[in-house]
Amino acid sequence: MSTHRSLRPAPAGAHRVPFSRRSLSRIALVGAAALALAGCGGGAQAGGDGGATAWTLTGGAEETFRTSFEAWNENHPDTPVSAEYFANDAFKEKIRTSVGSGNAPTLIYNWGGDNLESYVENGNVVELTGEVPEMEERALDSVLETGKVDGTLYAVPNNNTQPVILYYNTKLFEDAGVKVPTTWDEMLDAVEAFKAEGVTPISVAGSSQWPYLMWIQYLTDRIGGPEVFQAVVDGEEGAWSHPAITESLEKIQELVEAGGFGDTYGSVVADAGADVALVHTDQAAMMLHGSWVYSSFLTDAPEWTAEGNLGYTEFPVVEGGQGDPQNIVGNPANFWAVSADASEEQQATAIEYLNEMNLDGTAVDTLFDAGLIPAVDGVEDQIADTEHPEYLDFAYSMVQDAPHFQLSWDQALPADQGQALLTNLSQVFAGEMSPEEFQTAMNGTL
Repeated sequence: MSTHRSLRPAPAGAHRVPFSRRSLSRIALVGAAALALAGCGGGAQAGGDGGATAWTLTGGAEETFRTSFEAWNENHPDTPVSAEYFANDAFKEKIRTSVGSGNAPTLIYNWGGDNLESYVENGNVVELTGEVPEMEERALDSVLETGKVDGTLYAVPNNNTQPVILYYNTKLFEDAGVKVPTTWDEMLDAVEAFKAEGVTPISVAGSSQWPYLMWIQYLTDRIGGPEVFQAVVDGEEGAWSHPAITESLEKIQELVEAGGFGDTYGSVVADAGADVALVHTDQAAMMLHGSWVYSSFLTDAPEWTAEGNLGYTEFPVVEGGQGDPQNIVGNPANFWAVSADASEEQQATAIEYLNEMNLDGTAVDTLFDAGLIPAVDGVEDQIADTEHPEYLDFAYSMVQDAPHFQLSWDQALPADQGQALLTNLSQVFAGEMSPEEFQTAMNGTL
């Protein structure tokens, strides 16, 4: 394989993907796909005789999971792990029902936060403190903390750390002579310039709703700092009425009214990769999204990406804001917890797998190959030898340098509050709810 950097100059303060001709096998983005060993999953009933089950997501780190489980099954034919893969929205619905009914897979894929806390409170998962010493050793300390409830470990990271990044189409920026925005005012200027060029300024998958969270999270943190949302998590009365949230909602509606997301954003679906496609087909100039979509660019548009058309940078600073501009939002990682409803043999298999193969050296290499950032410590030197050193160094440094890494709000909150948040925020983006109405509605959920 040969590589070289694009000759097209990158905008100041921003980053461009280096040229790479390596082709990864295409990852299916929709629907459920099972490993050959698996039947349909379900806790203690499936994969008996010590065999464990696991459900996880398509896209992103899917290839890492497949490779890891296949290697485990080859070396442990008597205690295999049967895995199934689901699109994001379908998974969330299925896992909620299955855990509640006592039919969860042995390995429960989750995001930490209230999601994990509710599992612990309901006795759905087993304690892992002291059970997975090798995994505790190799995981990033800051990420491992998200797998703890009241200081006790119940889940360990299983894939990549996932900061939210502002991606942009370098070709469209250069053709239009637009500066990559570093402040909110510059973002509005860029929107106006791209509208004049007939280009959708920002791609967002409004139909999926959860991508909206990235905007309100970053804006609220940039304006008021992490304490604003912490008050919501703590259930403080009237916490949603904080002025920083009011201002962030106003700025979102300002961006919508300026045409920042175009006219059809409400019908764009994230699970189908339609938001990513708008960028790599040169229809949209920017997209605020999690670091996991980098692998989607690599697999969905390898030539376009290799030619240096994808750039990435931090979320803009909000003038006068109180938040540290190095703060980031997203998911520290995704996690494996072990089902309390699984048999003792299945639990033992799952714990042995977590210690022996979860995020091991092979998994780290696979994540790097996919342009993902392993949630493990001490990989700085390895980044230089990867296919994507610039991007990985940028994203890994974001995580290391961040004073605060805020978990996605829909995962940090109880499920009922998280769903209300998505529904109400969607109405804010659609102009059907004012900031004050949103805040009143959300205060009612505390």
